[in-house]
Amino acid sequence: MITIREANKDDAGQIAPLINIIYDEMELEELDDVPDPLWLKVLRQAYSTDEYLNTMARTVVAEDDQTHRVVGVAFGYSDEYEQSLDDILDQYAKQSNVFDGDPLDPDLEAYTDEWYLDSIAVDPNYQGQGIGGKLLKALPKFVRHDGETTIGLNVDFENPAAKKLYDRDHFITVGIRQIGDHLYFHMQKEVQVA
Repeated sequence: MITIREANKDDAGQIAPLINIIYDEMELEELDDVPDPLWLKVLRQAYSTDEYLNTMARTVVAEDDQTHRVVGVAFGYSDEYEQSLDDILDQYAKQSNVFDGDPLDPDLEAYTDEWYLDSIAVDPNYQGQGIGGKLLKALPKFVRHDGETTIGLNVDFENPAAKKLYDRDHFITVGIRQIGDHLYFHMQKEVQVA
């Protein structure tokens, strides 16, 4: 059985490797020479903050009820917080000297007036069990709580399986974004007001 719940600070160590799956897929040049343990430390620090968990952003996890392991994660926020959240990640990267003093300079990903699903990842050992779909179904509650009515996300051109998942969940393609060296479909879904 899988439970979908809001993340807490104790989950950060399990969230970091899941989020790192996405960074690996993005093939960001800035991370080429960064050792995984150092980048995972930065991610753990960010996902231990209130800003990443529940004030500026929402982090939702899928937990295996038998093992109590976090096996999936979804992370999103209102577009207005994107830069502030990037700044927090950059602050921890600087403290750990991840980029030799240079700031992480991520491309902006969210569209205006949307709750942006920045990341969704499932442990490879649990993929194909509907966990990504369960995380997606839980998000509207958080989106409404944050005062938004539209969920936006980017899906890599090279990930047709993920695009099918979003198509099935009634997301529609509204544009194209380049993030790093990859092209992404920008998709949105309206959320019913409760």
